Amino acid sequence: MKMRLELFLLIAAVSCAAGKPLSKAAGRNKLLLISFDGFRWDYDQDVDTPNLDQLVTDGVKAKYVTPPMLTMTSPSHFTTITGRWVEDHEVVHNMMYNAKTNQKVPHKQTLSRSEWWDNGVLPLWITAQNQGLKTASFYYPGGGANYSGQAVNRALVETFDHVDDNETEWRQNIDMVMSWFSEEDFHLVTLYYGEPDNVGHAKGPDTPDRKKIIQQIDRIIGYLREAINRHKLTDSLNVILTSDHGMTTVKKRPQVDEIILNKYLNLLKLASFEILDYGGFGILTPRPGKEQEVFDALSNAPNLTVYKKNELPESFRLAKSERLPPIVVVADLGFNLNSRFIVYVNKGDHGYHNGEMDMKTIFRAFGPDFKKNFLSEPFDSIHVYPLMCKLLQIEPAPHNGSLTVTENLLLHSGGSQRARLSVALLLSVLSFMFTAL
Repeated sequence: MKMRLELFLLIAAVSCAAGKPLSKAAGRNKLLLISFDGFRWDYDQDVDTPNLDQLVTDGVKAKYVTPPMLTMTSPSHFTTITGRWVEDHEVVHNMMYNAKTNQKVPHKQTLSRSEWWDNGVLPLWITAQNQGLKTASFYYPGGGANYSGQAVNRALVETFDHVDDNETEWRQNIDMVMSWFSEEDFHLVTLYYGEPDNVGHAKGPDTPDRKKIIQQIDRIIGYLREAINRHKLTDSLNVILTSDHGMTTVKKRPQVDEIILNKYLNLLKLASFEILDYGGFGILTPRPGKEQEVFDALSNAPNLTVYKKNELPESFRLAKSERLPPIVVVADLGFNLNSRFIVYVNKGDHGYHNGEMDMKTIFRAFGPDFKKNFLSEPFDSIHVYPLMCKLLQIEPAPHNGSLTVTENLLLHSGGSQRARLSVALLLSVLSFMFTAL
C-alpha cells in the first residue's frame, strides 16, 4: 500500500511538470528590458567593449534586429512593447500632431499625453498587470500614458530638459530599478536611456564622441551585472538589451545638393499640413483636389521616394493607418528633408527605410531562461513582444509577432518536445509498475 501511494504521488508530480519550462517549477522569473536609443547594430565593433563582449559568452546575441517602419523613437519603442505594427498602434511619429488643426507637439511633451498613445492597443505593462504582475516604466516611451483608464503601476517620465549622458545618474537609475525588483517585487521594468542617439545626432555616428558614449554604455552594462549580483537577482532576473533604430551620417553641402522641397512645389499653395523638416521621413496633407499634383511634383524631386498612403508597400505596415496623411515621403539614406530652407543641423539621423543596414539595431539578452554563447540570426523587433510574454509566463494580447522566431533563444525551447516524450515514456513505465503491484 505504501509503495502504491509513493508511485501515485510520483506519477502526479511528473504529470504536473510535463511540458513546462524548468523555471516555472521554481517560480516566475522577473524581466528587465533596457533600451539604448539609437544604438546601431555595429556600434560595438570598433570600440573596446569588454562587458558587451562578455554578454556574448554569457547570453544570447542577434546579428542585428530590424526595427519597424518608422525608424523613429516613439513608433519603434511602441512596436516593441506592444508587438504591433505601427499601422495598428498608430503612434506614427515622434511628434504628436493633428493634421486638421495643424497642432504639433514636440517629442518629449508627448510622453505623458495619453491621447497620442491610447489607441486600443495594450502595451505589455498593462497586459501583465491585468494578469497579476507588478510593472514599471523608467523613461520608456509610452509608459507615462493611461490605457483605457489604466496606468502603469509606476512610471517615471523624462522631463523636457533632461540630460541624457550623465553616467552617475545612469548608475543611480540601475540601483533604483534593482531595488524595485529585490525589495518591492516588481516583475517587469522597462528602462530607457537616450544615448547614443543624442551623440549620433549632434556629432555623427562615425566620430570619437560616439565611440566614447559606447564605452560609457559598456561600463553601465558592467555596473548592471554587479548590481544584479549585489541584489541577489542572478537566478531570477532575465535582461534584454535592445534599441529602436540605428543612425547614419547626414549628407550635406558641398558634398551633395541638399533636398529643399519647395523647389519642386509651392507648399503654401498646395499643402494644408506638413511635417517635412524632421529627418528622413515626411508627411503631407494636400489641399482638396491637389493630391495628384503634389504627388507628381514630389516625384520629380531627387534623393527621395514619394508614396500615396494607400499605395505604400505592404512591407511598410503603414497603409492602414488612419493617422498618417495622404502623402508620405521617405528620403534616400543620409538625405534630410527640408521644406522651404535648410534648418536641420543634425550630423547624424534616422527615419530612413528599415531595410538599410544603418537603421538596424542591437539585441543582447542574458539570465536564467536564456541560452549561453548563442548567436541568433537577425529578426524583426516585433517578435520581441511574444518572447517577453513567454519569459513572464503571461498570455499575450493580440499581436503581430511570432514566438517561433525568438523562442530558440531560450534554454527550454529546443528540448521541450524531447522532454515531453521522456515524460510520456516515464509515465508509461510507472503506470505499468503501478498496475503490476
